[in-house]
Amino acid sequence: MLRGLILFILFTQVMAGRWGQLCDGNPTNRVRGKDRYGRGEYGAPRGRRTHLGVDVICSDGSIVHAPFTGRMVRQLNPFGNNNAIDNGAMLEGSGYCVKMFPITAQRYTGSVTKGEVIGRLLNIQDVYPGMISHVHIQMCDTSINPTPYL
Repeated sequence: MLRGLILFILFTQVMAGRWGQLCDGNPTNRVRGKDRYGRGEYGAPRGRRTHLGVDVICSDGSIVHAPFTGRMVRQLNPFGNNNAIDNGAMLEGSGYCVKMFPITAQRYTGSVTKGEVIGRLLNIQDVYPGMISHVHIQMCDTSINPTPYL
């Protein structure tokens, strides 16, 4: 009985764990590789610091989708410098809390369903010419690597 319960819990977590497609044009949530600004995987070096999220390839202006069912919590200004890509959103639900940027969301509060359109990717090329355009997704608890959920 205990073994069956453990298997059920593991199966449920695996099935709930996969997020939906984040950006139109990237159905597999492929992560940004190396460009002149670095790499897009979790833990990649960023000078003296470490990349705390994952950069999922997304063309500038592409539609961005909710990775899971939950709610939009609030707007973010992740860089705090008011440049062309200083905008994002925090989402919670299905046991997750994530920050996604640089996006302009259709709204910054309210419920969302996995796969629902939540906004568009801002133009990264305006700020970082030559960087592979992407949506950055980072867990609210930055010690958690979001890669397994992609």
